[in-house]
Amino acid sequence: MTRLLTLFRGLLVTAAVLLAASLVIFLLIDAAPGDPAEIMLGTSAQADTLAALRHELGLDLPLFSRYLSWLGGVFVGDFGQSYTYGVAVGELIGDRLTVTLPLTVMATALAVAVSLPLGVVAAARPGRAEDNLASLFAQIGIAVPNFWIGLLLIVTFSLNLKWFPPGGFPGWEAGFNAALGSLILPSIALALPQAAVLTRVTRAAVIEVTNEDFVRTARAKGLTKRRALWRHTVPNALLPVVTMLGLQIPFLISGAVLVENVFNLPGIGSLAYQALSQRDLIVVQNVVLLFVAIVLVVNAGTDALYARLDPRLRARK
Repeated sequence: MTRLLTLFRGLLVTAAVLLAASLVIFLLIDAAPGDPAEIMLGTSAQADTLAALRHELGLDLPLFSRYLSWLGGVFVGDFGQSYTYGVAVGELIGDRLTVTLPLTVMATALAVAVSLPLGVVAAARPGRAEDNLASLFAQIGIAVPNFWIGLLLIVTFSLNLKWFPPGGFPGWEAGFNAALGSLILPSIALALPQAAVLTRVTRAAVIEVTNEDFVRTARAKGLTKRRALWRHTVPNALLPVVTMLGLQIPFLISGAVLVENVFNLPGIGSLAYQALSQRDLIVVQNVVLLFVAIVLVVNAGTDALYARLDPRLRARK
């Protein structure tokens, strides 16, 4: 019963946050300068033509009526029609997510695969060559933006070595290997800055847990340093790493805006950029609301993972 109440309370909070976010998103985007009808028809369009298009798009309705119309459509899965592309926004976003979601998953997996071993090894050998190399990697990764990493990867592995395509996305219908190959360089560019942050967090967390009493007790009972590290230290050091990873996933999705434009990928990031430049308000509103929903889902997943990693949190529920 307690778990059901907790779940219901969490759903209510999530719904309230989404509702508040939708209102803020709508008001901010509506206040942005520029007239979608004028952008679509051009500055030389006649006033009556502009008025007819505004009426067709519903832009002449009162502010609150337009908000309620958009929100009601979202609740039933109708996200409206794109002003620029002339297709359903839901279909448009769904097509672009087939690029952005695999890219984000690959970048997240790569960041974790690089940072966890590197951070643990650096913490196990502080002040030595491994630690210095990990610190150098973290500093460079944090300092260099992902779009610049993307440009370097294109020059090195596409233009010079010709191992990977320099950009574009052939589509999954062209074959799994071809589609995956076009996402490798973008995923590396997206993952390296996040891996640098996770490496520093992992190193600090492992060093902190190493000094705890239960680790010293395990060593005093005869457990080797390596076994104590992987059996006791690393599992207890994962909580701050999971916290940082939960914070990074939304940044990975938002960081895809730059990376997708560098590699000319038709993902959700490039869609948001194009829609914003063309004042395609309905697309921008739904994309930003989608980002908010993803953040909420990731936070809920992080809390659930927390409960599995720390039995004390399960006992409180």
